[in-house]
Amino acid sequence: MKSTTRDIVISAQQLTKKFGRFTAVDAISFDVYKGEIFGFLGANGAGKTTAMRMLSGLSAATSGRATVAGYDINTQPEQIKKTIGYMSQKFALYDDLKVWENIRLYAGIYGVPEKEIAPRTDRLLEQLGFENERNTMVKSLPLGWKQKLAFSVAIFHEPTVVFLDEPTGGVDPAARRNFWEMIYDAAARGITVFATTHYMDEAEYCDRVSIMVDGKIEALDSPVQLKQTYNARTMDEVFHQLARTSTRKAD
Repeated sequence: MKSTTRDIVISAQQLTKKFGRFTAVDAISFDVYKGEIFGFLGANGAGKTTAMRMLSGLSAATSGRATVAGYDINTQPEQIKKTIGYMSQKFALYDDLKVWENIRLYAGIYGVPEKEIAPRTDRLLEQLGFENERNTMVKSLPLGWKQKLAFSVAIFHEPTVVFLDEPTGGVDPAARRNFWEMIYDAAARGITVFATTHYMDEAEYCDRVSIMVDGKIEALDSPVQLKQTYNARTMDEVFHQLARTSTRKAD
């Protein structure tokens, strides 16, 4: 745990989402703390994407409750959207905009004061080593560079929480390691990181990991404790012990 506090930033109690007779998320309960890197794992169909959409204020719960940064997901979704960042593998940047245009666009969406956008953009480009890429179209950037930019844009407004949905898919191991260095830096600044990933080596980097199976959280602990509990050498072994009991086929 990188935070010296135990301030709860995300809290879910019996959170449930049903689609007709199908229960996608089945009464899950957990807390996530300030500055924590929380891995939210599950096979396709486990319900993790549905759960993340509820926590992000994008989908109402059927029952149960949850708060994010002190806001209720069902009654205060717009406040939640203003205090979080979000990045996914599938959609994070606009390819047909320049690097600086993407930064400015998201800064406006996230409510960064107008007078702060230009100087903060310059600082970000310098931090990333992207000064010479300022006017480059995003579609021309290597994938690893896109990931770094997308993450930086997602936390440009210093959110309380950043949700990362499969953020490193398709990039090489070196780029993934660099990306995780950025995650550690964000957590050290007090930003809570809530991440899904298919890479079990990345689960090892998290402070705590939850593993969902068929809509339920079947395990939640630190990687070290989970490996001890399941007598496993790696998180990949832990994951497969739990995931092989799944009966679902799609999320």
